[in-house]
Amino acid sequence: MSRRSGKRDQQAGLLVAAVVAVGLVAAAVQWLLAHWWILLLVAVAAAVAGGLRLQRARQRAEWARVRAQALRMRIAELDALDHRAFEFAIRDLMRRDGCRAERLGGAGDNACDVRAVDPAGRVWAIQCKHRRDGDRGSAVGVGVLQQVNGTARQIHGADIAVVLTNGRFTSKAVPWGQEHRIHLVDRRLLGEWAAGYRPLWDLLNHIPPAHRPTALP
Repeated sequence: MSRRSGKRDQQAGLLVAAVVAVGLVAAAVQWLLAHWWILLLVAVAAAVAGGLRLQRARQRAEWARVRAQALRMRIAELDALDHRAFEFAIRDLMRRDGCRAERLGGAGDNACDVRAVDPAGRVWAIQCKHRRDGDRGSAVGVGVLQQVNGTARQIHGADIAVVLTNGRFTSKAVPWGQEHRIHLVDRRLLGEWAAGYRPLWDLLNHIPPAHRPTALP
């Protein structure tokens, strides 16, 4: 009997709780119906806030797109940068061309200042060498290319290894780069890319095929 009594008490308690809950809901509905204008104000405020957030997000995306598409840099502007700003400029130029790109330059960068993934899915490892005096500065030699050759593919997973400078390369560096599949971007090619409208891969020879159909990442 005690077990049955306890079960009946439990059922009665649940019934009371349900009745109280229904009563509270009914009271709340009645109050809201009596104060319908509060619901209207909340709905309007939510709609306005959502619209503003959406508009701001669209504006930020549009501003970023316009800035990226409008990014053009003359070689003299690149000359005037320090080496760190030069690396960020190269990152931004890769982003302009539709890449996901990040600057890695600094201690422990393993000979890769900018790593990027282009719209075709290819990974780029770019080592930047800024020369304050442009092509009158010291030429980039084979030693730099050897460092890149040892890390670009092995550490950074690069499909395309690049050494880029606003200066020039030594006469030995050019054939060495060709032999080891390292693309060299000298002052002339850098100027054409930075100030133009064509992505870097359109200006280089022997670029590997796309990993996937071209589309913005």
